[in-house]
Amino acid sequence: MRSKTVAILESRLGEQLAELVARRGGRPFRAPALAEIPDVDHGAISRLIDEMQARPAKAAIFQTGVGTHALFMAVDALGLTERFLALLAETNVVVRGPKPTAALRSRGVRIDLSAEEPFTTAQVLQALRETRLDGERVIVQRHGAPNPELDRALAARGAQVIEIPLYRWSMPANTRPLVELMDALARGEIHAAVFTSASQVRNLFALARQLGRAGTLREDLERVLVASIGPVCSAALRQHALAVGLEARPPKLGPLVAALDEALSR
Repeated sequence: MRSKTVAILESRLGEQLAELVARRGGRPFRAPALAEIPDVDHGAISRLIDEMQARPAKAAIFQTGVGTHALFMAVDALGLTERFLALLAETNVVVRGPKPTAALRSRGVRIDLSAEEPFTTAQVLQALRETRLDGERVIVQRHGAPNPELDRALAARGAQVIEIPLYRWSMPANTRPLVELMDALARGEIHAAVFTSASQVRNLFALARQLGRAGTLREDLERVLVASIGPVCSAALRQHALAVGLEARPPKLGPLVAALDEALSR
């Protein structure tokens, strides 16, 4: 990366991403744009397990590794793990990508259907194309925000969708690093900006609007290489009228950093 400065908006894996950038000669500029807030309702989870025993679900969709781990921690705390595993054994288990896959396999859960790359809602629905859902219940492990596209598509096929919220995405409590990023972009000190979720894009621009800087932020980002982890993130960037300079394929940190290194080293 030849000493280029790379803005990193990732929170949970921000340190790991910064290390990958630094190993390739880049200068990471960390500005976390997202906070994950626990949102576990133990009572609702307990009731859901009771309801699943009375009326089994046709499918259970696991969207994220973080959410899958949080769900099992909740059922562990409730003493319902064995019951939950037994119910999943009688349910079509659907995974959105490698992270929920790893989380489920660590618990010995059989996986029936897997979304293909790039692991978006479209691929989840494609994986379910042969599964009869009319009049059936479908459990959806929610990621940090509702997924109305998935919910609508399942409902259109006659399914009753039951979401399990486990965490929610929020603006970071400390937004000073994001303001400093806007300042650095305005001074021309940033060479690339790396976005690893659509919510990072939305939060950055929400803060910029609060500060009256949305227009100048967009102009400043147009002068740097905008890198995206995958199609959902890229769509959010385009919704904010930003051109995506590169998109990781497959949508993982390693390929993202490798593509970024190649682009900045030209």
